[in-house]
Amino acid sequence: MTNPPLVETRELSVHFGGLKAVNHVNFSVCDGELRCLIGPNGAGKTTFFRLLTGVHAPTSGTVKINGRSIAGLQTHQIAKLGVGIKTQIPSLFDNLSVHENIWLSARRNHGRAAANQIADRVITEEVGLGEYANTEASKLSHGQRQWVELGVVLAQRPKLILLDEPAAGMTGSDMEKTAELIKRINRSSAMIVVEHDMEFIKRIAKTVTVFNRGEVLVESDVDTVLADERVREVYLGKRMGQRHDIGA
Repeated sequence: MTNPPLVETRELSVHFGGLKAVNHVNFSVCDGELRCLIGPNGAGKTTFFRLLTGVHAPTSGTVKINGRSIAGLQTHQIAKLGVGIKTQIPSLFDNLSVHENIWLSARRNHGRAAANQIADRVITEEVGLGEYANTEASKLSHGQRQWVELGVVLAQRPKLILLDEPAAGMTGSDMEKTAELIKRINRSSAMIVVEHDMEFIKRIAKTVTVFNRGEVLVESDVDTVLADERVREVYLGKRMGQRHDIGA
């Protein structure tokens, strides 16, 4: 008997008045998978994340985590099923150090001693910020703050991590390090990544799901998706061809 997908939705929909924000979405991610979600603004990606974490209740359809329906569960109960999320909204305590921020996250599910061990391991081995362990979050660069937020999620030891635009505002070496961090984290956790930067997506993605108007437009390997004329039209249009040859 095969294991169920780590996360699975069937005919998942949520409507706000006449707006079909997510409409009959069938989607699944298996243990160890890294999936990228792309689509134009308003395509339903963030709303879809909120359905997976219980922030929104569906109008119809189902969400299952490890084969278990999350219907009626609170967000903290869903988190305990092994779901972690890093949103675009900053979640750090600026007056606390890197270690303190990550320790507080680990402490939610572990004792003090275990939380210390987890925080130390996350900082030094997983996000590579050992030299900044005692630095206040307010004194970090934008990229470093993003990596600490990744550490906060990792400290809860999730099976599935949802990342909303982890490379936003980054350029050059920071973006490269973030791509490497995501690939490293994916060795132990499945990941769903919402991102707009196509170069970044090409660095990390194997399978890409494209949302448009609340529905799945296409889902395939990254090269096939980025060469699809429908994706070119609805996602970046002319800008896609002007910036770079996405089929390269």
